[in-house]
Amino acid sequence: MSDVYIVHCIDTEGPLNESLKDTFDRIKNIWDISLEPTDKNLQLLREKKIDLNGNEKAIAELVDPKLLNYNNSWDKISEMFYHISSKEFRNKFIDSYGNGWIYSWFCLDHIGYLENPRNRDLGFHKIFDRYCEFVKKTESNLDGIHYHYHPVPFSKKAHHCATSYFGFSDTLYQSLSRRIIDRLWFPCVYRPGFNVIRPDSHWFLEQYIPFDFSNQSYESTDGLHPDLSEGRFGDWRRAPLNWQPYHPSHEDYQTLGSCNRIIARCLNIGTRHRLLKQDHVDSAFLEASKNKPVVLSFTNHDYRDISKDIENVHDMIINANKKFPNIKFIYSEARNAIRQSMKLNLSSMIKLDVKLNNNVLNIKSSKNTFGPQPFLAIKTNKEEYFHDNLDFQTPFREWTYTFDEQTLILDNVDSIGIGCCDNSGNVEVVVIESPGKINEKILRNNY
Repeated sequence: MSDVYIVHCIDTEGPLNESLKDTFDRIKNIWDISLEPTDKNLQLLREKKIDLNGNEKAIAELVDPKLLNYNNSWDKISEMFYHISSKEFRNKFIDSYGNGWIYSWFCLDHIGYLENPRNRDLGFHKIFDRYCEFVKKTESNLDGIHYHYHPVPFSKKAHHCATSYFGFSDTLYQSLSRRIIDRLWFPCVYRPGFNVIRPDSHWFLEQYIPFDFSNQSYESTDGLHPDLSEGRFGDWRRAPLNWQPYHPSHEDYQTLGSCNRIIARCLNIGTRHRLLKQDHVDSAFLEASKNKPVVLSFTNHDYRDISKDIENVHDMIINANKKFPNIKFIYSEARNAIRQSMKLNLSSMIKLDVKLNNNVLNIKSSKNTFGPQPFLAIKTNKEEYFHDNLDFQTPFREWTYTFDEQTLILDNVDSIGIGCCDNSGNVEVVVIESPGKINEKILRNNY
């Protein structure tokens, strides 16, 4: 027998507004049904009293008051955070070892958009900084802060979806470069926006980020969500249906293979599709009874009330535990859950030896990095941020980078940042400020 590791992932995106008209526009976009945006029609939809050609149930779920009651300001999010982070609230939901609820906050940068009809908080670090402050002030030391990314759509509208990570913008590189240089931080755990993984993101993650909570495999689809049909956006139709983290194939991220990255299944709570149900929780406990490594993870958003979702999931966990009384469950932060369930080797941290010899950057790692190279970030004196590849001297262990007229002249460089992980999710970040100058300074963070 093994323990069931319980991981609550939150796609952490800050405040969200949606007007009555916006809600009815969503109905039009998803089901091609046009209705006058009135409070009366909203209530009739909730009561399923309008003929919608068989879509009554699905649309009633979309306009459920719980889903439309958004945290539309930082004040509301702050109030919710302090409530659910209190010891009193956490300890209402005790695991088998007497521990209270734990959160994993996957923080997004809203960047690259020209239109922002839902009034999201645009800009680098806006979400990340808020949650770092929240966690620090509440002494939520067991919680995790991780990485979340939304590809920029062709429309450049902040409420639209996309799948391409690199074809249209460099916002992913911009976001990570600034996290390294500005905040001395690099991710080891990831959740994708809209649950989207495609070959470009699959291969990018395989280079840099070892743990990935993205698998949304589901037993069947009920056909009620035409905007998500035929594998649009989060396509996980071929992925494992169990709760055992897996190494994906290089050719197909949904099937088992020999890649280094570990993917965990993560279903939704508090939304309209791919919802975590009692059968799923029961299956996790059944797998643990067969001594399988089990990570039961689920996700929702910080722009809705999280507390009710926690109560509902906790009820399902207790129900499953009654059916499998010999199985223990443990609340866990995302990185720890993968480490412990998969019994990863945590014997040593990764450490980078970084030096500048004239205009050549030399990087040596104390152990194999997760991917073939660390992530290189460069900030210029003009406040521009760039990412580039390194020159490989020894794959996974030693690299160089030359600053000259074919890359960037070192005199024009304000900072150089390097971020990397090892296979166990240990992180090392090194930033050289004022490189090559008398006042050169090296900053380091490992965790």
